[in-house]
Amino acid sequence: MNVLFLPKANVYFYLKNFMSLSDALHEGVVRFLRTRTQDEIPNLEFQPTRKEFAGDITLVVFPLCKRLQTHPPALGDAIGAFLRERIAAVADYNVVDGFLNLSISDSYYLNWLSDTKGVKDFGRAAIDARAGVTLVEYSSPNTNKPLHLGHIRNNLLGYSVAEILQAAGHRVRKTQVINDRGIHICKSILAWQKWGRGETPVRSGVKGDHLIGKYYVRFDAMYRAQVAELIARGCDESEARTQAPLLREAQEMLRKWEAGDGKTRALWNEINGWVYQGFSETYARLGVDFDESQYESHTYLSGKDLVAQGLEKGVFYKRPDGSVCCDLTDAGLDEKVVLRSDGTSVYITQDLGTAVERFKNREFDRVIYTVGDEQTYHFKVLFSILKRLGYAWADRLHHLSYGMVDLPSGKMKSRVGNVIDADDLMDEMHRAAKRKGEALGKLEGCSDAEREQLYEAIGMGALKYHLLQVDPQKRILFHPDESIDFTGNTGPFLQYTHARIQSLLRSAGTWEWRGGCVAIEAQEREVLKHLERFPQAIQLAAEQLNPARIAHYSYDLARLFNHFYQRTRILNADSAALRGFRLQLAAQTAAVLASALRLLGIAAPERM
Repeated sequence: MNVLFLPKANVYFYLKNFMSLSDALHEGVVRFLRTRTQDEIPNLEFQPTRKEFAGDITLVVFPLCKRLQTHPPALGDAIGAFLRERIAAVADYNVVDGFLNLSISDSYYLNWLSDTKGVKDFGRAAIDARAGVTLVEYSSPNTNKPLHLGHIRNNLLGYSVAEILQAAGHRVRKTQVINDRGIHICKSILAWQKWGRGETPVRSGVKGDHLIGKYYVRFDAMYRAQVAELIARGCDESEARTQAPLLREAQEMLRKWEAGDGKTRALWNEINGWVYQGFSETYARLGVDFDESQYESHTYLSGKDLVAQGLEKGVFYKRPDGSVCCDLTDAGLDEKVVLRSDGTSVYITQDLGTAVERFKNREFDRVIYTVGDEQTYHFKVLFSILKRLGYAWADRLHHLSYGMVDLPSGKMKSRVGNVIDADDLMDEMHRAAKRKGEALGKLEGCSDAEREQLYEAIGMGALKYHLLQVDPQKRILFHPDESIDFTGNTGPFLQYTHARIQSLLRSAGTWEWRGGCVAIEAQEREVLKHLERFPQAIQLAAEQLNPARIAHYSYDLARLFNHFYQRTRILNADSAALRGFRLQLAAQTAAVLASALRLLGIAAPERM
């Protein structure tokens, strides 16, 4: 048993399976504060001690002073003395203004390393089977085009958030909503019908989503030409856009589809089937998955039923042209059309139906929509309408907004074909990793198949880390070449660090560390401190729904380990005990690094 709390009168004990150091410190401060006040205790802020001060963990004392009506230095000193007396891990402390800096004993870190040796998935919290479920929605593609770079960020963010929440102890389900109906789908199908000449994925050798995406671009080009021709004949631009024959044909196809026309539905089923298969292939390569999928073609009728109910309740009203609206101006929003004048549904109608269908089938603690910040207003409207319809669970809906991915040439537009296609991008990342690997010449002992597998892992690791290391709210200017670097803040650098450790452990042969006291040097201590913080990094990333926290943690760990590796003798250490300790430190670093990378969906190669 690793005892953190000293066995003195009126003190408490720590069992390694029940309480971490951060929990023990938090509990210790709470117990101290309870000797001074019974008022509600504000959140306690612990953080790593700044390098210019002595210590390992710092408690910010300022927020506590007003409540206790005392000065920061005096309060910090009192708390520090209390913790040092009762918590064995606290070796010393110092106070700088309103900051209490705690120095943790070497013996604590040595015991921690011994206790966690061989622990599978260290840092992951146990999942409470009785807890509610969080539903994370991501991807949600349209079946009129293939996935592109923006979809990649969406998928990687949603998948990683789901994995992090699970690691933090939450029950999670991953879902996608496939937008497989609507005017945009009809545009692609109509263009294929007019100009496809029976082309299929099998005959053309082209993935189904790519094939149909080509006809979406074709529709837009022909539609623009018709609009230009009508304008040349004397129509004003707005009239030309609505009266162009192609658009009217697409609208008619949508009306037939919603009316259940057999031929229209059969054609729609066939073409969407091609696209679903194409999406599945892209997801498999990207390394993301789903526990379930919803289809808007199955839920849009539920949305139309909600509109009818809302009309009866007075939540919606009908305009003279027959369209149905919701007046949200009293909530600082606009009037929102929920049903067109021709009776067809719009995006918000489908989203209303999807939300209600979810909660019919299962009660969720929270639903997280992973959607770009361009849709922030849409989700404000969606959540507001659901509340007005009387659904109390609308307060449990959260929009995980993220910034768009920009190209050096400007914003992507799928309808004109100037996007970075997801499959093409993954191919390019593979080629870039291959060029870099061949230039470094470190894979002579690998077979061709092993090399290709490694190039894929490196290329995908570079792509994923490049997109996930940025806070979700920020926009990204994507430069693929910058992500393939083995020395900077990149995915390949982290993968190379993991492979370097595995090479070290293979060179060490048979070894074992049974714990015990050794002298810890400064660089070893920094690695140990960072390793011990992994559970807190997971919890913070889960609270903020931010995989960048894990990316930053991983980079800092790799950087600290490489600093230790370059300055320390490991295989030829001065003693067997020291050699074993350093190898165990390396092994634990590799295990935590691999676990962190998994949360980002990144492979941790054994050799590079």
